[in-house]
Amino acid sequence: MSKQFTGTVRHNDLEGGFLELVTDKGDVYRLSGAQPQVGQRVRVTGRVERGGFGIHMSGPALEVESIETL
Repeated sequence: MSKQFTGTVRHNDLEGGFLELVTDKGDVYRLSGAQPQVGQRVRVTGRVERGGFGIHMSGPALEVESIETL
């Protein structure tokens, strides 16, 4: 089920580096399937992949379906 999240994109240097979304509520998601610019405020529509396995030590993956710069 898709949900919308609003927040700021940041770069995490851990494990070779990756992008994550810090939501306005303070939740952190690893972005998958999108390459927005660091520091951008965005609205993301996507699915949270819970229980998956990844090499990055971050929050759950957010599989991006669409992204809008605010």
